[in-house]
Amino acid sequence: MAGLSPEDRATKDRVPLLSFVVRRLRTRRAPLLPHEGPIDGEQRAGGKSGALRAAIFGANDGLVSNLSLIMGVAGAGVDHSVVILAGVAGLLAGAFSMAAGEYISMRVQREVFERLIHLEAHEIGSDHAAERQELAELYERKGISPELADRLAEELMRDPKVALETHAREELGLDEQGLGSPWAAAGSSFATFAVGAIVRPKGFMTSVSNCDQAGASATGA
Repeated sequence: MAGLSPEDRATKDRVPLLSFVVRRLRTRRAPLLPHEGPIDGEQRAGGKSGALRAAIFGANDGLVSNLSLIMGVAGAGVDHSVVILAGVAGLLAGAFSMAAGEYISMRVQREVFERLIHLEAHEIGSDHAAERQELAELYERKGISPELADRLAEELMRDPKVALETHAREELGLDEQGLGSPWAAAGSSFATFAVGAIVRPKGFMTSVSNCDQAGASATGA
């Protein structure tokens, strides 16, 4: 770790723990092995911005939290307009809250990952030979022969950009191009929460309207 600052050395000491956490979060509980099954063309990965995960959480929270709010207010026996107002207020408050939470969460996660990649860049620039040997050992642990692993590491380390991308992926389990976008996560969470939350006030208004019409018909009869 020659040439590293005290802050970099402190971060380096925590790399194994951080890498373990990253891999645990991204690893299936049950190992998946190749097996026969239906094939429908070449698969394409979804977006790496974190927007899909945020959208799913936003929709779920919008449906559940606003329903709970409306049921609680309606249970107090207040006027229908108050229940609808509470539902709209819950929609706005929840959407902004979810968007802010997703932005902060994704921003912090991205900063941590960028710090790890930046430290890896320091190590490659400061001790190129040791990092090449470390990469070769990583490939050996994956079952590649020592000769091929050494030659592969040598080729990958020729280009600094490729070397950094490879070390980030193989050693840290990170993809530099897929660290996530805080703004995309916040926007998708805001939109899907609003869509999920508006279903409940709309349904409530529809049911109230139907009840009023039925009551009016019964009175007229």
